[in-house]
Amino acid sequence: MEYSFYDFLALLGSLALFLYGMKIMSEGLQKFAGDRLRNILTAMTTNRVTGVLTGMLITALVQSSSATTVMVVSFVNAGLLTLAESIGVIMGANIGTTVTAWIISALGFKVDMSVFALPLLAFGIPLLFSKRSSRKSVGEFIFGFSFLFMGLNLLKTNAPDLSQNPDMLAFVQNYTDMGFFSVILFVLIGTILTMIVQASAATMAITLIMCANGWISFELGAALVLGENIGTTITANLAALTANTQAKRAAMAHLMFNVFGVIWVLVLFRPFLAAVDWIISDFMHISEAGGVAVSFKLSAFHTCFNVCNVLILIWFIHPIEKTVCRIIPQKEQEEEYRLQFISGGMLSTAELSILQARKEINLFAARIRRMFGMVRDLLHTENENDFNKLFSRIEKYENISDRMEVEIANYLTAVAEGRLSSESKIQIREMLREVTEIESIGDSCYNLARTINRKRKGNEDFTQAQYGHISQMFQLTDNALAQMIVLLEDTHHQVDVNKSFNIEMEINNYRNQLKSQNILDVNDKKYDYQMGIHYMDIIAECEKLGDYAVNVVEAHSEKKQSEA
Repeated sequence: MEYSFYDFLALLGSLALFLYGMKIMSEGLQKFAGDRLRNILTAMTTNRVTGVLTGMLITALVQSSSATTVMVVSFVNAGLLTLAESIGVIMGANIGTTVTAWIISALGFKVDMSVFALPLLAFGIPLLFSKRSSRKSVGEFIFGFSFLFMGLNLLKTNAPDLSQNPDMLAFVQNYTDMGFFSVILFVLIGTILTMIVQASAATMAITLIMCANGWISFELGAALVLGENIGTTITANLAALTANTQAKRAAMAHLMFNVFGVIWVLVLFRPFLAAVDWIISDFMHISEAGGVAVSFKLSAFHTCFNVCNVLILIWFIHPIEKTVCRIIPQKEQEEEYRLQFISGGMLSTAELSILQARKEINLFAARIRRMFGMVRDLLHTENENDFNKLFSRIEKYENISDRMEVEIANYLTAVAEGRLSSESKIQIREMLREVTEIESIGDSCYNLARTINRKRKGNEDFTQAQYGHISQMFQLTDNALAQMIVLLEDTHHQVDVNKSFNIEMEINNYRNQLKSQNILDVNDKKYDYQMGIHYMDIIAECEKLGDYAVNVVEAHSEKKQSEA
């Protein structure tokens, strides 16, 4: 038979339908679960075993280890998971992805699921047009499931039948009879193929079809599977390109984990294949009829490889962590967005726990002041690319400040449930107020950045006088933040609280002065009304920010009075 360009396009279209089905099915499940997936990931990674189990569960649900690892990388980037926790989840994801192969082996070949695909769409279409988002997500899942198996059936139909084409068969034979070099070659082919299609499940489906039709041996199919495990890591590494150092390390750990696994399996290739053959043929008593055993053998090989790799490497999470930290060193001036003092649970006594929380609040305040420094830089950043990068960084700091507030508040609430003196209870109440006000400062910083961004999109700019007034107001606000931090870090009650109130009074007076001047300047046509709005939005937000800083000082000084 001749394999025309049309047939090749039909094959690519079948692969596209398969990938699209997997994508829609995965997205539907993620939307239906909502924040629950996020909560499961953050709550169930308390130790390496639960981390692995979490990765397995999520990946089995979304049917894509790539989706899980990309999600994990983004959580590490946001500081919601540590590098060590993420490695455990990624290990579990590698086991979870083998579920797809078993589904394809059990259903894709024994039962023609494509027969049920069209009737399933009839059930899915009313749900897809439902106004309720949860029903719509279930509809998307049904559509994705149907497309996946329709694509799989079309892949089998449109793939070139090498047995009917002697020339192509001879071409493949040149690469299948080179002993162990053929195995190495097929590992590389599997890697490249998975990197191109961006889904190991799709490459696994192709491998299962090739083996079931007798185009390649089980041995070379196993080599392709090994390559697929390396190729699938490219998705997470692509996702980490624009992320911080910790996220890049998580993606690198995924690559290291799979490469190490492939190396040791290649060293023990023949005995490992023999063990899988025994499990399928003798232990599970699956016959060779219709080539079904080959697909089961490949799925078993895929599962055994990942399970054994996890069982070996689960004990070496910390050495893996240290290795990736050496390979990808921390960049200067880059911060790890994670709680540093209270991430390890409560300490033995409530007083010590309160001390840890105090250190964390001081660090929180320092980060927020750094965020305000970015806003000051943003006002004078002219280059478009630099402006967008800095604005994105401020946006990221805003998300982190929200998360820090919740984590510190949850920690303090948990401490408050223990046996505490009345002084300690008052202390915790005031610390909770401090955390809320510090987070409000973060909100103000973000509002300032958004106003600067809106101003930038207009055709006009501030006058030199306006820039001068804004810089003066920024300086006063920064003084308020600096004094707030000095007071928070004061353990010997030596700092004068009145200094903060004086700065706040100065900010209020300056705001009132500029407000009156702005009306006169707009009337005198020194700048248009819109620029006056942007200008006063910045001034008013700075005054609000100063209020929040004074609120922190008041909360802290009340706590000190209660201690005295």
